[in-house]
Amino acid sequence: MTKKSNSAKPIQKNNQLFIISGPSGAGEDSVIEALQKEIEFNRVVTTVTREIRPGEKEGKPYHFISVEKFKKMIENDEFVEWAIVYDNYRGCTKKEITRLEKLNKPILWKVDWQGVKTIKKHFPNAIAIFISPSSYHVLEERLIKRGRESLTEINKRKQFTKEWLKHKDVYDHVVINYQGKFEETVKKATKIIKSHLS
Repeated sequence: MTKKSNSAKPIQKNNQLFIISGPSGAGEDSVIEALQKEIEFNRVVTTVTREIRPGEKEGKPYHFISVEKFKKMIENDEFVEWAIVYDNYRGCTKKEITRLEKLNKPILWKVDWQGVKTIKKHFPNAIAIFISPSSYHVLEERLIKRGRESLTEINKRKQFTKEWLKHKDVYDHVVINYQGKFEETVKKATKIIKSHLS
């Protein structure tokens, strides 16, 4: 479901691109938040069609638009990559990449496995890190405990996760987020990123 765009401008070496990715409940958002305290990044602001959740606002952490507008932007070839994830459209615009290139700092990008495959075609030097749960059972428990999604939504995410786990090979690194060892997970991810910045 990912549409490729062939006109994306390559990111320069001093704008090293890092992709952090993982299925819902794996803890990738928490890892990203912790990484931003360790390393100075500019983060890609993804455009999405889902509803704004409590604590969110336009531009933080996403640009929120309608499905109709998103489809129009697809027709106008405005995205570097886009995909349908959990029944919603999400993608990164060429305009967003241009904005980040001017800031001359490492770039952090959160996408699903579909996005990783497309990004790698445009930016082969991008480093993709997969944040993995220690087991599928742990992932399911985390989704239930956080109480943010309905049972129907959780079941959809479970099915998508099963598909996601078949595509670990598109990543450069896999970091397992073991239950109760979050700090260790962050240290491993930080070490990987710093090794590519040195």
